[in-house]
Order: sequence, then C-alpha cells, then structure tokens
Amino acid sequence: MKSYIKEKIDTFRMDNENRARLLINCPDQPGIVAAVSQFLSEHNANIIESNQYSTNPKGGEFFIRIEFEMPNLKEKKDSLEAGFETIKDQFEMEATFKYVDQIKKVAIFVSKEPHCLLELLWEWQSGDLMADISLVISNHETSREIVESLGIPYYYIPANKDIRKEVEQKQIELIKQYDVDFIVLARYMQILTPNFVETFKNRIINIHHSFLPAFIGAKPYERAYNRGVKLIGATSHYVTNDLDEGPIIEQDISRVDHRDNAEAMKKIGQSVERSVLARAVKWQLEDRIIVYGNKTIVF
Repeated sequence: MKSYIKEKIDTFRMDNENRARLLINCPDQPGIVAAVSQFLSEHNANIIESNQYSTNPKGGEFFIRIEFEMPNLKEKKDSLEAGFETIKDQFEMEATFKYVDQIKKVAIFVSKEPHCLLELLWEWQSGDLMADISLVISNHETSREIVESLGIPYYYIPANKDIRKEVEQKQIELIKQYDVDFIVLARYMQILTPNFVETFKNRIINIHHSFLPAFIGAKPYERAYNRGVKLIGATSHYVTNDLDEGPIIEQDISRVDHRDNAEAMKKIGQSVERSVLARAVKWQLEDRIIVYGNKTIVF
C-alpha cells in the first residue's frame, strides 16, 4: 500500500476511534427506538445518525441503523455489547455493533475488462473508498501492472469450468490468509460454485452489466441494441446460487437512442457499471445494508 493511502486510512482510524454503528432488525412493535436510545444514553453515547424503516407497523419487520460516538469506546465495547443482550432478547433482535475504525479488508476479483476495478482503485486512492484493498485475484494478467503499482498483491489464477473446484480452493485459501471481510466481483466473468457462495454468504458483491432482470446472460448490449432499447443500466447485487438473482443493492440507468450501436451502448453501460458498483461497495463499507430475504434495506 502506498504511503499516502496509508496516511489517509490512519487519519480516518484516529478520527473515528470512538464511533460505532448499530444495525438492528426485529419484529416491529412499540418501544424499540425508545429502548435502544435510552440504552445508548445510559452509556454516554451521542447519536450522530439514525435511520429506520418498517415493512408494516402491524406485524411487519423493523430495521434501524444508528451511528453514535462514545468516549473511550475501545475500552467499553465488550461491556456495551454484553449489556445490550437484554434488549436483544426482549425484542427478538438480530443486532450487530460495527466499529468504524476497524477498516474492512476487501478482495477484488477481475477478468479482462478493468473499468470497474479502475473506478474502485481511483476512489480508494482519493480517500473516498475507506477500505483495505488486501489483494486482487484475476484469471487474466491484464491488470497486474496497474494493481502492483499501488502496492496491492496481485494473484493470477487461470480459471475455467473444468478446474473450478481447484481454482476456488486456492482463492478461499488466499481470502482466509488475508482475513478478508468481503469480496467484490469487478467484472469477474466466472460462475462461482455453491460451496464458494455459501462460504462467503452475503459477502460477495457483483456488478451485472444490465438492469436486472432484463438481458440476463451473455452479450447484453448486443441484445439490447437489437431490441431497440432507450434505456440501459447496471445492477449491483449480492451473489447467491441463483444466477444474477441475489439481493439487489443498487441500480442505475442511462438513456440511449437509435444512433447508439452496440459498441456505443457498451461504453455508456460501462460508465454506469462503474458508478453503481462503487456506490454499492461504499455502502457495504459504511454498514448501510441489511439483507432481508432476497431484498436489501439500504440506509
């Protein structure tokens, strides 16, 4: 990692050493917000941001994300989490504390086309993507020079359907070696096995080169052009064993018209892909996503 990037990360850690986030989902019922707020107040925590949503006030599911600051958080976090168990039990909550100064470790997978990788690297260099990009894994050598010039380890692992099991075993070993928190498929053009997906459940973010569920599969821009579409888009989602049908995190579109051939559409689409994936990754890093069934709540 380059020294100027490390400096940005170290400064971020120092500035946020007393900041945490609390993500909750539970059956909706009266008193949840009051109980959580009172608990944080009793622990001298100052709420900085709070967002909540209910699928239905009568028998629905309730979601909340709270960001707060608390003096001497590092020394108090164990007792804070232990003390919250009573509220979790009372409201039948799934609740997770996330500590902002614990920078998440990311592995990026990429194939030949580097545009999404380049966007992530640019955001990372500028300090807008606060992550530890621990390694890049690719089934092509195309992006090695770019990645290694930034001090990021680059692993070339050739892949195809005949050796998929062996390839994924190597990838899993590397991800565990680097203690990676989540994986980003930045146009990694290989299908993952059920074993790999289950190993990193809700920890693999993909970018799909169309506005799902339209134009699933190969050559989406050629098929979009032949169909005469006026809008093209991109979709970022978590990977599940149902191909391109995992919980959607973010989508966006761009207008096209009859003057745009398949190649022009591809360039426009790649621009959308870059921004959509970058936003999804940022939201993951900022603990803004709660997976609920095959959907996401994004605060």
